[in-house]
Amino acid sequence: MALAETYRRRLRSRALEQYGYVTTGDASTLGVPAVELRKIAQRGGVDHVAHGLYRFEDVPRSGRDQYMEAVLRVGPDAYLTHDAVLALYDLGLVNPQRIRVGTSRRTRQSLPSFVEIIHGPVDPEDLTDHEGIACTTVARALLDCRGIVMSERLVDAAREANRRGLLRRAECDHVLAEFGVGG
Repeated sequence: MALAETYRRRLRSRALEQYGYVTTGDASTLGVPAVELRKIAQRGGVDHVAHGLYRFEDVPRSGRDQYMEAVLRVGPDAYLTHDAVLALYDLGLVNPQRIRVGTSRRTRQSLPSFVEIIHGPVDPEDLTDHEGIACTTVARALLDCRGIVMSERLVDAAREANRRGLLRRAECDHVLAEFGVGG
């Protein structure tokens, strides 16, 4: 016998794709009224994290949760940027105190101290998705980290990214040239 398709099941299915998180925008896309999401949270099993952001308690936590939360808190066009991308890919021996999230929109909500917003446009070619989390490309992140991360670490990260297939040879050469280093 097939299980009935309930609002909770639809939302949980989306949450499984997003490290346990679901937004009111997700609910709308799935045909779930926002009021129903709030009711589900009131009944338990789903935590209200921030305005329009919820997390299913039974979805196991991972090292990616906070990155997804940061992006979802900032909004639908948000993406990880700078050293947050390097940390996401485990490059450059970085462990940022704050997760840098880029957006071209103005944000009015108050954000937790672990999120830092970087305002400004980014070329769509410099955006990607890694394990379900919107972010800049590794090449863009490496270049953006000049002055934030030690140059030697960035050079090593570029070479490691090339070895792991995260940067094509031409991209790696371009990044290294920007750092004043040969391939």
